[in-house]
Amino acid sequence: MVRATVRIPTPLRGMAGGVTEVSVDAATVGEAIETACAAHPALRRHLLSASGTLHAFVSVYLNDDDIRNREREATSLREGDVISIVPAIAGGSPSPRKNPRTRSRARRRPAVGPLPNEALHRYSRHLILPEVGVAGQRRLREARVLLVGAGGLGSPAALYLAAAGVGTLGLAEFDTVDLSNLQRQVLYTTDDVGQAKSDAARRRLRALNPDVRVVLHRGRLAAGNARRIVRSYDVVLDGSDNFPTRYLVNDACVLERRPDVYGSIFRFEGQVSVFDARRGPCYRCLYPEPPPPELVPSCAEAGVLGVLPGLVGTLQATEAVKLILGVGRPLIGRLLLYDALGPTFRELALRKSPRCAVCSAGAPITQLIDYEAFCGSPAPGIAPEITPEELAKELSSADPPLLVDVRAPGERVISHLPGARAILPADFSRHLSDLGRANAVVVFCRSGTRSAQAARTLIDLGLSNVRSLRGGINAWAERIDPTLPVY
Repeated sequence: MVRATVRIPTPLRGMAGGVTEVSVDAATVGEAIETACAAHPALRRHLLSASGTLHAFVSVYLNDDDIRNREREATSLREGDVISIVPAIAGGSPSPRKNPRTRSRARRRPAVGPLPNEALHRYSRHLILPEVGVAGQRRLREARVLLVGAGGLGSPAALYLAAAGVGTLGLAEFDTVDLSNLQRQVLYTTDDVGQAKSDAARRRLRALNPDVRVVLHRGRLAAGNARRIVRSYDVVLDGSDNFPTRYLVNDACVLERRPDVYGSIFRFEGQVSVFDARRGPCYRCLYPEPPPPELVPSCAEAGVLGVLPGLVGTLQATEAVKLILGVGRPLIGRLLLYDALGPTFRELALRKSPRCAVCSAGAPITQLIDYEAFCGSPAPGIAPEITPEELAKELSSADPPLLVDVRAPGERVISHLPGARAILPADFSRHLSDLGRANAVVVFCRSGTRSAQAARTLIDLGLSNVRSLRGGINAWAERIDPTLPVY
């Protein structure tokens, strides 16, 4: 016999005294399940038939392998094996009986008990959870959550927090809806393009749940107003997309003693954590200093899978609800990493830094600083730039510069400049002699971030007359050639 672990799934934990796993001594999977049932007899009828075989509606995995692909219950065990029970779960719920008195806001019945009758109906699936119940739903109704940004991450988070019945949602958002937002920012529709995100978001959230109060903070969150705004909320959910705002939100939350529910996305990967300096590390403990801006392309520059922020923002909303209810284990001191292409989840342990500039004992930062300056210091030796207007003039001269497109192949299908050579930075060394024969080289990308770094690389390789197109091909399309698409 060896020692193995039987994991008890959520639907069956009530039959096992609430435990999540059982350690057993057994030689086979069947013996392990029998031992777990002996320890918790109520499990037996849910797992085993009268003859002792597994029910057909229960799947069992040994580590990551279905035992039906092996010797079923006779599959032998090794020391440390993990057995996962995966029962069939219907999900959803049956349709409620039609009742015009509860479905019509015009004919509400009088409130009975601690919540109005309509709220009892709306949140009924919460109320039957012992971890929530009426008391928990009242805590949600009394809670105040600030969402910094109502974009890719803020959209799903706001929708689910409103649906959950969080009483007050603050939206710190100053941008307008752009057509390119709609690939991932599910708060908005095509009809909202050109409108203020804050106004469109409030309409959508109020339509989803009229009982939720939506407070708009239309200006930029900055050092002059962040602490005042943050202290008015119980939980802050950071859905920002730039480093100055991330550090601003973190420092304001530390100084005002508020939890910061962090999320970030890039291409196919996401990160989620809860930074609460009262109980664990803060964002600066993980990243004491920001990277130079030109070394970290934004999602606008590098792209992002549209459904990815839906998952990450929903995880952030889940953490916020857990904090409000005081249930479960928040992601304090843990960083959750998600790779959509795997798909895989990984968890890394985080520790509070004794030298953190804002949350350690005697930390030097006791008030908010200039975060644009803190995060905007360029790396040494930034390459010179050329504007679209200057480039247009030089291209029409007798000796035009050589154009080098450093974008990915898929981007070149969207738009291109005639005569440009497509060379990825990784291949610069192979083309150095050709580039060196040009009188001047202008490197461009989508918006100028990658090309600035690429031009610096060419200068470091020995080329002298190299410049980056400021604003990239999108700026060229907007200011020189409007027939080109902007993406």
